[in-house]
Amino acid sequence: MQIISDKKTNEFAQFLSAHDFFYVIGHKEPDGDCVFSCLGMAALLDAKKLPYQLLNAGPFKRTEIRDKADLFTNTPTFLSEPERKKTGLIILDCSEMSRLGEIDGDLSALDTYIIDHHKTANVAENCIIDPSSPATACLVQQLYEKLIGKPPKEVAELLFFGMATDTGYFRFLKDDSAEVFMAAARLVEAGANPRQIYDKMTGGKPYSTRKLLSIMLSRAERYYNGKLVITYETMEDTRKFGQEGRDSDALYSLLLACDGVEAVVFLRQETEHSCTAGFRSRDTVDVSVIAAKFGGGGHKNASGLSMEGKLENILPAICKEFAKVLA
Repeated sequence: MQIISDKKTNEFAQFLSAHDFFYVIGHKEPDGDCVFSCLGMAALLDAKKLPYQLLNAGPFKRTEIRDKADLFTNTPTFLSEPERKKTGLIILDCSEMSRLGEIDGDLSALDTYIIDHHKTANVAENCIIDPSSPATACLVQQLYEKLIGKPPKEVAELLFFGMATDTGYFRFLKDDSAEVFMAAARLVEAGANPRQIYDKMTGGKPYSTRKLLSIMLSRAERYYNGKLVITYETMEDTRKFGQEGRDSDALYSLLLACDGVEAVVFLRQETEHSCTAGFRSRDTVDVSVIAAKFGGGGHKNASGLSMEGKLENILPAICKEFAKVLA
């Protein structure tokens, strides 16, 4: 993880100074890093006594973030044209407007600042983008410490939660992660409780998640000498088990632990005419490149996409792309 330069810190501080009101938003179908980096940014704005509104298209499917859904809305406060000119849009954990989802209001033409850590981010200005950072929350922590100072306990807990989410509770970090661990240590020193946060992240799963997990595992098929594993969820599965029945993180972890497996694909039929897909891999396979070919994106070892089509048509197309790197 790189340290945010003074130049970039000052650039962001000037962005804050140039506006009277802010929309703070992350990507649709948010995860822990998205939600808690937004809440961390809200805490920064609170500390500077700057008004804002938290936006997200949802849905808040994940158990560990569901209790934060009421803090967000998909309907921006109406602003007059003069007010819009003094409003800043802060986008966290993504860099594409299309990934914000359905927001019941006009966010176009607002002065925008993007803070993201995805490899596929493609923004040239008014941004802090660091693919070497394991979480957007790590970037927000740096800004908070540089602009405000040591965070209070409640803010440290938010930032630690976001950091822990995208690092798989630090399991995904390598030997270049000393700065991340030092940042985590500062949050613990400020009052974040690692054990309590771990329990909240991993606990509270409905029993249905384990029933659905067994079905996903039974459907898993190996390709290309066992290097790729693909499984899927149908609309009937969703009707039977509900969105709360999903625990894709456990699914990825179990399948990637298998000998010889280098990448995992989890496909889901969301509607009659659209699917989502999640990709996970070990060190060597860059799944962000494959996701980008279908309009998705993310990280080298964790990416996703959403596209029109049915499982039976999308699966062969994805397999064909993986064949180029695994066959």
